Amino acid sequence: MALDVAAAMRLAAEASENARGSSTPNPPVGAVILNAVGDVVGVGHTSPAGGPHAEVNALRAAGEFARGGTAVVTLEPCNHTGRTGPCTRALIEAGVASVVFALADPNPVASGGAETLTAAGVHVTDGLDADAVAAGPLRAWLHRQRSGRPHVTWKYASSLDGRIAAADGTSRWITGPEARAHVHSERAKVDAVIVGTGTVLADDPWLTARLPDGSLAPRQPVRVVVGEREIPPAARILDGSAETRLVRSHDPHAVLAALSDLGDVVLEGGPTVVGAFLSADLVDRVTAYIAPVILGSGPAVSAEAGVGTIADALRFRRESVRTFGPDTLISLTPDR
Repeated sequence: MALDVAAAMRLAAEASENARGSSTPNPPVGAVILNAVGDVVGVGHTSPAGGPHAEVNALRAAGEFARGGTAVVTLEPCNHTGRTGPCTRALIEAGVASVVFALADPNPVASGGAETLTAAGVHVTDGLDADAVAAGPLRAWLHRQRSGRPHVTWKYASSLDGRIAAADGTSRWITGPEARAHVHSERAKVDAVIVGTGTVLADDPWLTARLPDGSLAPRQPVRVVVGEREIPPAARILDGSAETRLVRSHDPHAVLAALSDLGDVVLEGGPTVVGAFLSADLVDRVTAYIAPVILGSGPAVSAEAGVGTIADALRFRRESVRTFGPDTLISLTPDR
């Protein structure tokens, strides 16, 4: 199947989704190899840490068909030797004639791939579909590289009137099975899920990623509980299904400092924890699952967020809107 490089980049971005979560701490990169006439001969994504990078996996799939062809990659090929060799060397040895990538590598240790490839006679093009790729699976890794802290997504499910539970505290289920299945598939791709002690004491959540049949997904996020109250030893979050970290602080900055080894975290806490993160300007994305129901009263999605007047409102830009059964998922980023 012949593709132009723009279509190949979209295919590489789709491939990178398969590395999201599993590649940590390495970036979830996707790569496509086109032969000399533009046919797709290899597709690959980053393996779990210590394994081959996306370019190497795609080159292995392509074999000799890579010679004289084009490598299309979501991130600039790495130029250093870590647990694996540099991808620039693999591409040069495979005999590719050109390399097209979307984003330059912001990590000074790994950058410089474009210069090395050019010096070896490989034609290099950068910046193709950069904005779309930056908003995809590489988003959290890029954020951590640039800010030095994990990327925080606030995820919640609510009624149309912004309630996360009814007046009596019941919340199962505000959203339908399709939306809940999507939540679990996303959990399996992130590094951690954060809640407060209040949520643990009130709801006894398990915070695991589960498959449609209810069994545990192969990969689980770290379960993070923040706050100073003690948790009962029998709490489900303390079982052996996944790693659990207790962070004895209400300060969002301290919480993220305790998670400095992670890149992509999801905030699923109650109104108080959410309000603290919003007040500290530490929410980088919002994913809101909105159910077509009215509850009238009950806890709101967020408590105090540092807003006293409409001029101080925290504003967001819509990224996308999707539907899952009767429910609507709205993805937003801060209008900073």
